[in-house]
Amino acid sequence: MSNVEEFPGAGRRLTEYEALLAAGPGVLNAIPGAVYLCDHEGWLIRYNSEAAELWGRFPPLNGARERFCGSHALFRPDGAALEHDACPMAAAVFRGTPTRNAELVIERPDGSRFVALVNIRVLKDQHGTVQGAISCFLDISERKAMEEDIGRKADDLEDFFENSAIGLHIVSGDGIIQRANKAELALLGYTSEEYVGRHIAEFHADAPVIGDILQKLACGDKLDRYPARMRTKDGSIKHVLITSNSRFQNDKFVNTRCFTMDVTDLHEAENARRDSEERLAATYEAATIGIAEADSEGRLLRVNDALCVMLGRSREQLLSTTFFDYTHEGDRDEDATLYARQISGEIDNYVLRKRAARPDGMMVYLDVYSSSVRDASGSFRYGVRVLHDVTVAKQMEDQIRESEQHMRDLLEALPAAVYTTDATGRITFYNNAAVEMSGRTPQVGDMWCVTWRLYNTDGTPLPHDQCPMATALKENRPVRGAEAIAERPDGRRVPFIPYPTPLRDADGKLIGAINMLVDITERKQSENRQRILIDELNHRVKNTLATVQSLARQTARYAESLADYSERFEARLLALSRAHDLLTRRQWDTAPLDALAREVLMPLIGDVTHRVQFDGTSVNLDSRTALSLTMALNELATNAIKYGALSSQTGRLSVMWRVEEERGLQPTVVLEWREYGGPQVTPPTRRGIGSRLMERCIERDLGGEFDLAFEPSGVVCRMSIPAGVLQA
Repeated sequence: MSNVEEFPGAGRRLTEYEALLAAGPGVLNAIPGAVYLCDHEGWLIRYNSEAAELWGRFPPLNGARERFCGSHALFRPDGAALEHDACPMAAAVFRGTPTRNAELVIERPDGSRFVALVNIRVLKDQHGTVQGAISCFLDISERKAMEEDIGRKADDLEDFFENSAIGLHIVSGDGIIQRANKAELALLGYTSEEYVGRHIAEFHADAPVIGDILQKLACGDKLDRYPARMRTKDGSIKHVLITSNSRFQNDKFVNTRCFTMDVTDLHEAENARRDSEERLAATYEAATIGIAEADSEGRLLRVNDALCVMLGRSREQLLSTTFFDYTHEGDRDEDATLYARQISGEIDNYVLRKRAARPDGMMVYLDVYSSSVRDASGSFRYGVRVLHDVTVAKQMEDQIRESEQHMRDLLEALPAAVYTTDATGRITFYNNAAVEMSGRTPQVGDMWCVTWRLYNTDGTPLPHDQCPMATALKENRPVRGAEAIAERPDGRRVPFIPYPTPLRDADGKLIGAINMLVDITERKQSENRQRILIDELNHRVKNTLATVQSLARQTARYAESLADYSERFEARLLALSRAHDLLTRRQWDTAPLDALAREVLMPLIGDVTHRVQFDGTSVNLDSRTALSLTMALNELATNAIKYGALSSQTGRLSVMWRVEEERGLQPTVVLEWREYGGPQVTPPTRRGIGSRLMERCIERDLGGEFDLAFEPSGVVCRMSIPAGVLQA
């Protein structure tokens, strides 16, 4: 064994792989196309700029190199993901398998994709050992898109030919049928094997016609709806219109493309029309309706007897005029405009109601049905006008319309919501009151009810198809005694009573229904107020009796005599009565503190009101607070009149209140009673019923604070009441 290693020298030619490695990077860039090189293990070692541009990235060639391909992601043509170690390059370096014109989908890092045509060549040394592989790939996305577009167009063309609703066949220059679609075969009843390959003349009933057709096509003429007759498999004859043109190559007639339209039914209809015209001519004069024929100027060409009677003119008179002459001038322009459009072919016919003047001055109403008769080329020949005298019907319609309008005006004037439906429950009319009640504008055709949502009186939802109106229609009977609640789109709910009533025609058949919805919101509110008032009255009577009982017991306990008891008890009852009067006037809702103080004190102090000062913010008291404060103010006033500042000519009284708020604490109303200028005050030796009563009213009943001071200059009382029992 030789110990001399073989090295590439001048005597050995470089392999392709070695030559690519030895060449500079610019060599790959000179190749027109994206190219990259991998070694025998698949490591990416070279690529050109076009490959990087198509990949959308520059894979590293040093350090963390990549294998098999520099693309971000690979996919098969069907969209399935293709791992890099299963790509064609992996097959080339591991199995020595080259790739020719393979298609792959390459995805760039930005998510965009393109179709690549890939060719890979395996690079081997002199001994056949794989040293690596080189890949060349091209972006063929545009070509693929073009191929797909061509394929779609070919499919569309094939579908158009095969599935066209009109018969289509191709005939060679010598008259042999080369191809026919389904409609053509179905028209004649042949199979493709029975029809294709035979001469077209075999299927035409008239030899001169098919000869003329082939002659015209051979000369390059185009056929447009050429009439012909073709024989079907069962022997019947089909009338057809043939539209065709020729295809030439190098001035040689190659084939024709023929559209075959079946007009057998039209042909039969035309024959029937001719028969009908003959029958019409026979019965023309016997008709009871007016019939006339007019030229393009409107001049009458023919009239029947019925029209003469209808217009009060002789046949000779009518035939010397146009139909515009007897038309009322207010309808003449409309009739002329429509007739001109009919003559030009813009419209085939029209219907018009117009007025006509008779020589005797009578105005008649005519329903005109105008149509045209045209020649084979489609040119206007004359107009046929059928006229019905609808004067009586018009008068009845006017009367009905006036009656309907009167009924609508009547329903609109009703203060209650009213609407009507047809027999199926679809709304046909509603008045403004219905719009106001439902809070929305219903649509004609809505089902069952004009309301947005419905509820039962217990608050559960009421589907519209189960509402009283639906019941009345389904059971064909009036519904009475029901109540429901309508919810408006703005959330407001309106209680109402419905009165659905079926409507029937003269034969008793159900034709619809009318419903009146009576808003009972005020009644419900009144009932609620009455119930609340009764409950409140019961509660107040019980409380008042308890208060009176307490006053009687406490007054009797501390009275010095029967006269003293009677006087004190009566004064306290009167104070309580005045508070009740004030609350009653305000429906036992709230009482203003200012009004309450004056209501309690003024009757007691009489003509010394100029010596009393009231001052404070606007505060409303609830009924419970008002009664308790009344008792306290009455005791203070009684004491001031008997012993305090108001017992002398110079004494004065100040009643002031305010709302105090402290951070973190509940707001309170503070009322100060201050007497001054009267007799010198000495504190009592014992607490009387008045002090106990006031303390109980403020502290126990209201949860407030009561402070009574007998200062020498006059009595000072400070009451603090939590604002939670008040309404500011």
